[in-house]
Amino acid sequence: MPLSVWRKLGLPDLIPTQMTMELANRAICTPDGIARDVFVPVGKFTFLADFVVVDYESDPRVPLILGRPFLRTARALIDVHGEEMILRDGDEKLTLNMKHDTTSYSNHPYRESVNLINI
Repeated sequence: MPLSVWRKLGLPDLIPTQMTMELANRAICTPDGIARDVFVPVGKFTFLADFVVVDYESDPRVPLILGRPFLRTARALIDVHGEEMILRDGDEKLTLNMKHDTTSYSNHPYRESVNLINI
């Protein structure tokens, strides 16, 4: 989470951390802290999530990045071919149409965002 978003939301004090992060562009940064148990509303659901707070300029179209831990919490099912994601809470579910949600993004990723895995 960008530090500016954390300030704007008026969340409780950050938990200090010794963590260092390597970003997609290979830059190394030290987070300002961790925000624990933040309520994240998604449609009709509200989930708890933890965020690493970093002082960086965010894309206004994507103020927060919800990663794999959040997807696990939301019991997400991702249908890549059908271009939809289903979030579940108990017996209820919410279907997000990814076709509509991602049309504003470029299909040409930046070269520095590609990660290689050597096996």
